[in-house]
Amino acid sequence: MCCQFQYPFMALRILVLGGGGREHALVWKLHQSSLVDHIFVSPGNGGTELSPKVTNVNIPNPTFHNLSEWAITNDINLVIPGPEQPLVDGVESYFRKVGIPVFGPSALAARMEGSKAFSKAFMTRHAVPTAAFRVFTSSEVDEAIDYVRTCGHKVVLKASGLASGKGVLIPETTEDAIAGLKEIMVSHAFGSAGDEVVIEEVLVGPEISVLAFSDGYTIVPLPAAQDHKRIGEGDTGPNTGGMGAYTPAPVATPAIMDQIMRETLKPTIDGMRREGYPFVGLLFTGFMLTDSGPKVLEYNVRFGDPETEALMLLLSEDTDLAAVILACVERRLDSVAITTRQGFAVSVVLASSGYPGSFEKGKIITVGEVPFDVVVFHAGTTKAKDLVQTSGGRVIAVSAYAPSLQEALDRAYEGVGQVKFDGKVYRRDIAHRGLKAAASAASSLTYAQAGVSVDAGNALVEAIKPYVRSTRRPGADAEIGGFGGVFDLKAAGYTDPLLVSGTDGVGTKLRIAVDAGVHDTIGIDLVAMSVNDLVVQGAEPLYFLDYYGCGKLDVAVAAEVVKGIAVGCQQSGCALIGGETAEMPGMYQPGDYDLAGFAVGAVERAQLLPRDDIVQGDVLLGLPSTGLHSNGFSLVRAAVARTGISYAAPCPWDAHTTLGRALLAPTALYARTVLPSAREGLIKAMAHITGGGFVENVPRALPKSLGARIDVAKWALPPVFRWVMRAGAIAPSEMVRTFNCGIGMVLVVPGDKVGAALHALGKAGQKEVYTIGEVVGSPGVEILNTDLWKE
Repeated sequence: MCCQFQYPFMALRILVLGGGGREHALVWKLHQSSLVDHIFVSPGNGGTELSPKVTNVNIPNPTFHNLSEWAITNDINLVIPGPEQPLVDGVESYFRKVGIPVFGPSALAARMEGSKAFSKAFMTRHAVPTAAFRVFTSSEVDEAIDYVRTCGHKVVLKASGLASGKGVLIPETTEDAIAGLKEIMVSHAFGSAGDEVVIEEVLVGPEISVLAFSDGYTIVPLPAAQDHKRIGEGDTGPNTGGMGAYTPAPVATPAIMDQIMRETLKPTIDGMRREGYPFVGLLFTGFMLTDSGPKVLEYNVRFGDPETEALMLLLSEDTDLAAVILACVERRLDSVAITTRQGFAVSVVLASSGYPGSFEKGKIITVGEVPFDVVVFHAGTTKAKDLVQTSGGRVIAVSAYAPSLQEALDRAYEGVGQVKFDGKVYRRDIAHRGLKAAASAASSLTYAQAGVSVDAGNALVEAIKPYVRSTRRPGADAEIGGFGGVFDLKAAGYTDPLLVSGTDGVGTKLRIAVDAGVHDTIGIDLVAMSVNDLVVQGAEPLYFLDYYGCGKLDVAVAAEVVKGIAVGCQQSGCALIGGETAEMPGMYQPGDYDLAGFAVGAVERAQLLPRDDIVQGDVLLGLPSTGLHSNGFSLVRAAVARTGISYAAPCPWDAHTTLGRALLAPTALYARTVLPSAREGLIKAMAHITGGGFVENVPRALPKSLGARIDVAKWALPPVFRWVMRAGAIAPSEMVRTFNCGIGMVLVVPGDKVGAALHALGKAGQKEVYTIGEVVGSPGVEILNTDLWKE
């Protein structure tokens, strides 16, 4: 498939910063583009001048200022930094100030690689799966040592700053870990990179690298790769910058890649943009494929090396790398197609003898004829008088493509045999893990790989236990974890009880909670919607159960919701005795969840409401609502959409809060204030004003032969309703059949007991009560004075 978007002609003059194998591979792919007029490589290496279209440049004193001045003088219109250091140091802003786009992140965004402490905190904020960790400064070496002694698991030690890919120690024992901490924090083995140290839990599983293009909004991953860090075969010896790589890695199945996209890549790009430092460039993320799913090891903010040398061969011929990079910097990545060839690509690094320790330079390199689909990429080489010599530890990367992994390896190693220099060192087992994985491709799946985390579910249970216990009451111990919840009705003190049950949700109010990122009150609504329906029948709420459904369980969000449920139970006097948390991959959009509640109450048989003695002339008392409660939110959202105001914006009628918070004011719970009056016989019936407003709900409390007359002049229409009415140009008749309009509960009271009822309600804590109307002799609800709302 080729790009559908037709580009206007642009003669790209590109400056590539760097001189390694990665940069050579990028130049090799870029120079194939018809968009490219010329490529300058600073400083380049002995192989980057691969055609008349490419020139190595040695810019004296290459500070960012001098680089940008040189770029202006030479009509450069695109800059591609290869290494991470210039990006972390802010090279992007220097060129942006002179109007030259850079394929790479800003200094703020580059902190994702420049500071492991920063990136781990970011992952925590955005629920990106990663290892448990703690961060310590170099002055906290004693605290760090105490932590590794007491944390109860094996650890990885990481210098927080840039350490040329070598700032990671994996100690085998606690004593090794302590020695490693002293090496980093006291002896400063990694210099200032070790001013902060991240101590992580050791993760177990295969590692993969995922390189992905991003324009700050869209992210497009390339096939996953696996590299080989150790110098010796069998992954032995010291770490290096990388001795080879292959792609795609068989362990990164389509399901794994989809999970990585949903749980990590998309949340990362969205999170960075929302925090004010959108990522433009190539995001290179290292993952460990654990039994509980892919977890991030680290972020890098540039092309990987030696992954890039393999991936460039895997890109299809009609994927124009220059067009892709241009689309990223112009924030239109979704306008180009990025496709790869079916098959495999590998790269084998040839190093100098002694690497990664000290090594000799200046060894003459010769390259014979290599097989088809094999490319020799230079890394640590220089060219002088037509002689190419070694100048670095990693000297050459021989890359190959073939339909199968074994064929690609055979071609690559045939190419390795055509490259000769004294002291050539390379690994002969590149892709050994891929060959094994391919052989066991039919291995069994785990529940975690299917997208369900049992560990997250267990973590949620532990997190909510204190909230659940806070709802204890006579009849229930409020302990969770069994197969079912138990309630002792006798302990609650009833003699001839009837059980009353109710179930409900919170409607599309939940959509606002998710969009506004406010999860701590929606649980109160869930309780109120069911419990208030018990109260209207005179029943005391006894216990409550909840249902929480999601595609990916976010423990922090779910815990906030359950905390709100516990608050609602406390306010209404019922126990939270159980619930269900359902993690269902593919059923919900990322970040979405759904709620349902179930409540059971009891009332003595003689006190069941509504009573059968309701007559014309009985008085209607109105108890105020706390806001919209939990109904009519589809209409509310439509009205908000008309205004263009975001939920994060200041509330138009209350500058002390946001619009989202104001709309999410939790539903009032009436159990504690009205049940005492009901038990005294002062209330004949009640109506919970939910969906349908007065028009639909008040008749449900009355005999079919009777109706109601309600005068809206008896109370002030709250500001939230006035704003919604105005924002949506909603007619008063629509308001009274959709919203509670400021009255959350209507009580039917005998005319001669109004005073006693008002006194009892006040004594129970109901501060405001309005006399809003009366029972009339004909069915239906007559609403008076709604014209006042138009004023």
